[in-house]
Amino acid sequence: MKMTNFLAFAHQSIDEQDINAVVQALQQDYITRGPTVQAFERETADLVGARYAVAFSSGSSALYAAYQAAGVSSFDKVVSTPNTFIATVSGALSRGANLHLVDIDLYGNMDLDLLNESMIEPMSRGKTFIVPVHFAGVAVDMKRLSSMVRFQDVVIIEDAAHALGSKYPDGLPVGSCAYSDMTVFSFHASKNIACGEGGMVTTNDPDLFSRLRQLRNSGFKPSEKEPWYYEVESLSCNGHMTDIQAALGLSQLQRLDEFQKEKDALILLYRELLENVPGVTPHGSEPDGRTLYHLFEVHIEYELFNTCRADVMETLSEQGVGSQYHYVPLYRHPAVQARCKEKKELFPMMEGHFQKALSLPFFSRMRESDVERVVSALRKTLFL
Repeated sequence: MKMTNFLAFAHQSIDEQDINAVVQALQQDYITRGPTVQAFERETADLVGARYAVAFSSGSSALYAAYQAAGVSSFDKVVSTPNTFIATVSGALSRGANLHLVDIDLYGNMDLDLLNESMIEPMSRGKTFIVPVHFAGVAVDMKRLSSMVRFQDVVIIEDAAHALGSKYPDGLPVGSCAYSDMTVFSFHASKNIACGEGGMVTTNDPDLFSRLRQLRNSGFKPSEKEPWYYEVESLSCNGHMTDIQAALGLSQLQRLDEFQKEKDALILLYRELLENVPGVTPHGSEPDGRTLYHLFEVHIEYELFNTCRADVMETLSEQGVGSQYHYVPLYRHPAVQARCKEKKELFPMMEGHFQKALSLPFFSRMRESDVERVVSALRKTLFL
């Protein structure tokens, strides 16, 4: 029997304004590579305070292009966090770069104290790519991070897939690139705004902007003299966003403040209902006015209840409640281990997070009754 009231872990919030915007895009002359994509790029750049923005077909393709635009090679090292999706580093590893991971802090972000220790010596050859991830929407202190760079040939790329609408501790918007070379956003259906799929790279560098646009277009360089002629300067792919996706993105951008208010209210209710639940601790902090949260995680002492995460997730699902885990540490993936020799013993914070974390349903269209239902199901699952 098909369950009709299943509460998914994540869900897009689509209203009539969004639907009308997509319908209008379908009625235009261009449904891809057209003016709506350009408008979405301008609106996103203006929102975050960056000079340029380049839209892509996905956040992953945007990350790939960012690495390629910065010229990543097998001589380079990528410094990032183990608490992320594989796309954060795959664009660099696929081009031969080596990976150095830094353990996480209490918020699930790269520990900047540990990063500082690892930034003492420059590379003997090649560049160092520092790639922080703003986990769950909580912004890394990029001003402090950028101050740690003590030598040349360092490229900073922010993975802000979770963090559109968030701000750094100093109040500047994530994506402004005030402290980085590029910032990458994702518009997957589960993210802070949804295009179905989609991504964006922001930058203040005109040369990076030009290369990003070329890489999005299969590496084509049109001839200035012959309109029908072109040459391919870089091996790339078709990474274009459609005008249909961009129309939805433009409409969703107008609702960011609404999404933040709704999500902040959900977090406060979750924390209130879980306050006296033994063995279950909300991860992160209460809403702070700077963060547009993407996830709501709890840390569960599974051994206290003689259970494990897999059983909890299965039992929640049987009660009509979805859940998820973010993330299997990067160093545990076979595809990563050839380029990263570090062992799990070096990451006590990440391992603790991996053993305990569970992401509960969290999206703007949820109601208070949905949060109450999730917490009730969790208590029942843990026999509380």
